[in-house]
Amino acid sequence: MASRLVRTNAVTVGDVLDGHTLLQIDCVDRVYLTLSVPDLVVGGQVVSFLTAHERNPVPSPVLLERRGQAFRRAVASFAEANHIPVLSFAGKRDKGRPGVLAESPWPERKIDKVMPLMRKAAATGRSQVVAIGVAQEYQRVFTGTKDQTPTGAVWFSYNRTERRVTCYYFYVWDEALGPAFLKICAYFPYPGKIWVNGHEWAKRQAIRAGLPFTELSNGFASCEDPAALQAICDRLGPGHIRVFAERWWARLPLPFTRADRQAGYWWDISMRQVEVATTITFTAPRHARAFFEALAADNLDIGRPGQHGDHLQPAGPLRHQGRVPHCRRPGQRRRRGQRLLPALPHQDLPQRRPGAAGRDRHQRRLRHRRAAPHRALRRADRHGP
Repeated sequence: MASRLVRTNAVTVGDVLDGHTLLQIDCVDRVYLTLSVPDLVVGGQVVSFLTAHERNPVPSPVLLERRGQAFRRAVASFAEANHIPVLSFAGKRDKGRPGVLAESPWPERKIDKVMPLMRKAAATGRSQVVAIGVAQEYQRVFTGTKDQTPTGAVWFSYNRTERRVTCYYFYVWDEALGPAFLKICAYFPYPGKIWVNGHEWAKRQAIRAGLPFTELSNGFASCEDPAALQAICDRLGPGHIRVFAERWWARLPLPFTRADRQAGYWWDISMRQVEVATTITFTAPRHARAFFEALAADNLDIGRPGQHGDHLQPAGPLRHQGRVPHCRRPGQRRRRGQRLLPALPHQDLPQRRPGAAGRDRHQRRLRHRRAAPHRALRRADRHGP
């Protein structure tokens, strides 16, 4: 029997999505925000805070220590008075550090401890502090130093350095935003973080609007009115985050007082990481497989050098350092005059001594570097132009 050649057209992503989707929603997912005080960035501002604002004659580091101890006592009293569990989180474990068990998790997932308490709080349906986590983490804080002049005069200076300090995680369940947390460092100038989830906010807004939907663990599976659901997802903005922060700042123990805020010493909220997710629900599972196959076929040329322009072309002479790249077949020898694949300038990584921990193991046999100018001149003098 003669074989027949069947010619098929390429299937694009648009063809797969057309008529085979039950729901397609774009929504802000996880939002990670930074809390920082713009008037406490350099050491001189710390001195001004202690002298001009707090009316202290000497800007001693002891004053900052007293504020930190008062904040820690306030957190302990708040947890005890409201019967809030305090969870101790292990920080990053240094390999080989004395006193650390080899089988201990590294790093520890904080959410695994908190999620059972979050689900219990969600069942009540009211805003509450679920737990307070305590962790030792590296933060950019101020450290004070004391110096003395030959005449005996003493002064204090402050520098911002990275130190391993205590941080408090206030895990909350909010009626508007669902599960979230506020992280506050216990050391001056008390940097912090805020984490919320846009999908959780959209779920609660849809419930208030009476919009029926089927939820996923982090998103939506189906909805009777996708256009109305998309309109809800589009409404989430900075104002909702600000209202959330102000609501919990009024309930939680804080290192800054009302007088500090009136003087301008308060947190600014800025973006650290914002994720936007696209949820697509298909009418049948086979369409999901076809979607990913078409998506891969449509983007096969992403990352090719010819698609980026001339700014990624190597400039200047490049030579190979180390062993022959493994891009050739096993046993194939390099021919005389054969050019190796040059590395792009943005792929050159700084190297330490051979075998050091900073060496990139994935590019150990594909390392290129530029020939030093003085070596090129010596070669020219020895062999001629």
